[in-house]
Amino acid sequence: MWNDIETTDDLLNFQLVADTAAQLIQDSGNEPLSIGISGNWGSGKSSLVKMIGKSLEDDDEKYIFLEFNAWLYQGFDDAKIALLQSVSDLLLEEAQNQEKIIDKVTDLIKRVNWFKAIKLGAPAVYGALVGGTIGGPAGAFIGLLGGLFNGDGLPSEEEIKKVQEAYKEAEPELKGLIDKKNETSLPKEIAKLRQSFADILEELDIKLVVLVDDLDRCLPDTAISTLEAMRLLLFLPRTAFIIAADEKMIRSAVRSHFSSIQIDDELVTSYFDKLIQVPLRVPRLGVNEVKAYLILLFAQQALHKHDISEECYKIAKEKILDAIKKPWLGGLSYKVISEAFENCNDSIAKHIDMADQLANIMATQEQLAGNPRLIKRFLNNLVIRESIANAQGMEISFEALVKLQLFERCASVAAFDFLAKKVAESDDGKPEFIKEVEEKIKSGEEYEKPDISWDSQFIKDWLGIKPLLSDIDLRPYMHLSKDKVISLAGVDELSPEAREIYEALIVINSNNIHKALVEQIKSLGETEASHLFIRLKRYVASRGFNKHSLQGCLHIVEAYPNLNSLFLQLLSEIPPQKRLSSYIPILEKEPWTHELLKNWSEDSDTPKITIKAIKSKFKDK
Repeated sequence: MWNDIETTDDLLNFQLVADTAAQLIQDSGNEPLSIGISGNWGSGKSSLVKMIGKSLEDDDEKYIFLEFNAWLYQGFDDAKIALLQSVSDLLLEEAQNQEKIIDKVTDLIKRVNWFKAIKLGAPAVYGALVGGTIGGPAGAFIGLLGGLFNGDGLPSEEEIKKVQEAYKEAEPELKGLIDKKNETSLPKEIAKLRQSFADILEELDIKLVVLVDDLDRCLPDTAISTLEAMRLLLFLPRTAFIIAADEKMIRSAVRSHFSSIQIDDELVTSYFDKLIQVPLRVPRLGVNEVKAYLILLFAQQALHKHDISEECYKIAKEKILDAIKKPWLGGLSYKVISEAFENCNDSIAKHIDMADQLANIMATQEQLAGNPRLIKRFLNNLVIRESIANAQGMEISFEALVKLQLFERCASVAAFDFLAKKVAESDDGKPEFIKEVEEKIKSGEEYEKPDISWDSQFIKDWLGIKPLLSDIDLRPYMHLSKDKVISLAGVDELSPEAREIYEALIVINSNNIHKALVEQIKSLGETEASHLFIRLKRYVASRGFNKHSLQGCLHIVEAYPNLNSLFLQLLSEIPPQKRLSSYIPILEKEPWTHELLKNWSEDSDTPKITIKAIKSKFKDK
């Protein structure tokens, strides 16, 4: 099994980007710097951030590092306060045994606790104090208590008790920090906090590097809260922030957070650009990179099983990564990979062949799209299925298992169902149509689809992957594919927010687009919205393509028009006899469906009532 967590073991040549980012921080000297690492879910942002930190650790300059994961605080703590406390705790640890600086760090911690007391003890005061004055902590809380009576009714006992308890909890810290004889304003406190922070870094003679991860997993309020906390510390001398997030997700969070006011794209861009000085994007993997990633993952497994030596692995890894750095020299050919492992035993040979065949499909098919996390999960799923097969005494080929799982992952539901049906109908698990198709491809004849669901470029490419299946009993593989415990649905991980939206989409019972739901989908970002669509697409097919399920899919396309190709693909998979007339009022509203509807109306297999409905809608067009 391969761990699905961030790592500094570079299998993707990300070290080049990491070293560039580290060099920018080194060259900035004591000047502040913020770097944004953007990339889709599972693309390797977290690993890249860790590599940057590792590159800086090897530098002669003195750095201290704080890894802050905002997602961990979602629903449990205020991310803004959590970040400030994490920074102050780190500085306290660094300042141990330096009495002069300890006092300043203690003062900084008190200021942070003051913000926490105001924020948690009396949210209303926190908002009211911006730009205002505080006549001591007691006055602030008494003012809040008095303010409760200025509304449209009397406060409840629970509200009064909450304020009283909040004051009791906050009083020691408030008394320890703010002199009751002097009034202070929140802006002044922020300025003092920043100055105290800067002075400590100066005296410690260090540079603070904050690595912020998983920001794009957070709900909008948590994401914005973390960004606002960073803004308190950003652009101070001796600081560097490295922020890993899908830029599109952050932009969606900004829009969602400010949904009560009009905010256009220019303002969203301005908000983001003021925080990020240097935007970097995680490189998308091409065919060569996917091929290298696959073979190195297989090599890792062989190393753990002691099939190859550590020395062999290191040499092969260096040669393979060096080859994909220089694509103009021919790229990562089968020959280059074989030569990289020439001093290893033959146990890796079959994996070289497999990686060479799979790379193109895994890099180009939308269901995997060269995404490192999805590729790793795909392989982990293979290992689980192989283990279950061995435990049940099934005689299976790992190579055939890879090929069948790839089909299950990337082919349409209808195409997989057709294969499963033919396997079940055969006496020996060897469908006759597989043999016929493979023989035609082998002899160079034109591919003829055995079923309309098999009319796709992916299936044409997939049929050519070794091993050929005509002489293999496919029944054990179909059995494994139906095991719910190891369902491939788990590969399309959805966030809690996306799962809630999914549940809402499958129960839609009208022909209208719900704008609020569309806005929620926009907040996910296009990458996760596409995963959501694929999950919903499976549901739609399993429910016989009913019209309300289609309407749910249209909500996703309404949020992200670029995904209309996925919707058209879904429509093309509907069996002709299931092209219902009830679809037409839904589909005719979308201009990009008109050509497909015209094709339906010209297909004699389409039900007559549906043809009539289409022609009725388009008779004047």
